[in-house]
Amino acid sequence: MDYARVRDGMVESQVRTNDVTDPRILHAMRTLPRERFVPAHKRALAYADAEAEVAPGRTLLRPRDLSKLIQALAPQAHEKALEIAGATGYGAAVLAACCKEVVAHDPDAELSRAARVAFESCGIANAKTVSTLAENGWKDEAPYDVILLNGGAEFVPEAWLDQLASGGRLGVIVRQGAAGAARIYTRAGNSSAYRIAFDAAPPVAPGLVRAADFAF
Repeated sequence: MDYARVRDGMVESQVRTNDVTDPRILHAMRTLPRERFVPAHKRALAYADAEAEVAPGRTLLRPRDLSKLIQALAPQAHEKALEIAGATGYGAAVLAACCKEVVAHDPDAELSRAARVAFESCGIANAKTVSTLAENGWKDEAPYDVILLNGGAEFVPEAWLDQLASGGRLGVIVRQGAAGAARIYTRAGNSSAYRIAFDAAPPVAPGLVRAADFAF
């Protein structure tokens, strides 16, 4: 497969057509080998207009959703970012093209190792991998200017908002049943508020399903 040609097609048909204009994001997605972030037997599907499965029940965001989420977060070259539940780290790799440093988090240590291998194969030196529960974020290196969730969530943990720097932004797609919307939270002092950026409904990331209400 001519992956360079397929990458161009992904950017032109899935990213640019969805109002993503940030040249850093476009360049990163046009040059990063997304196929290296999925298992070898699934590489033919790496550039499909769909979530890419990288392990049972684990996916990477659709290119359209990831690019729109990163653009809405407006990462800057001097900033530090955290990708939560990033699986094999493709989202962190795109963020690394826009930020000074990125922490790529996943609750699955095997996927974190796969992310580290993918970063090394792509020559990405400003991203590191860590592993812990998704709802905990990664407080050891907080605060972050940008936090992004790879996947959906039925609730937004307070820990994520607490780990934002003042002026920091959190991008999370909140699922409500079959529907979902990307929220961009901005922290100001000890409070935060969000705006809706676009509609999307990716699979819920591990540990982020809301507990069922108890009823008699």
